[in-house]
Amino acid sequence: MDVLIHLFVALHIIGIAALLGGFLTQMKAMGQGTACFVPGMLHGALTMLVTGAVLVGLNQADDHHVDTVKIGIKLALLVVILGLVYVKRDDEKVDRNLFGLVGLLTTVNIFIAVLWT
Repeated sequence: MDVLIHLFVALHIIGIAALLGGFLTQMKAMGQGTACFVPGMLHGALTMLVTGAVLVGLNQADDHHVDTVKIGIKLALLVVILGLVYVKRDDEKVDRNLFGLVGLLTTVNIFIAVLWT
């Protein structure tokens, strides 16, 4: 079961990398007011959602402690991120504040995952 959990952790990290990488590649455009949500950001957020749910299930099935408050906060942040990216995915440019919010929420989500023990 540990190998399966580690596999999904790796996939979860790939999802966050796609989401944050998409944001970082658009930062120059954000400064110019022409940033847009790239498809990799949507796919990364969806990957995080699916792999996160699987990880919670696998950890509970393996009798590991799951901090439901932490998971709930991370899920809430991810749902907001996913909603914003999904709704604005076809816009040619996204307001810089909205785009920055997605980057901020993504970063906060990473810090919660790493620092909350």
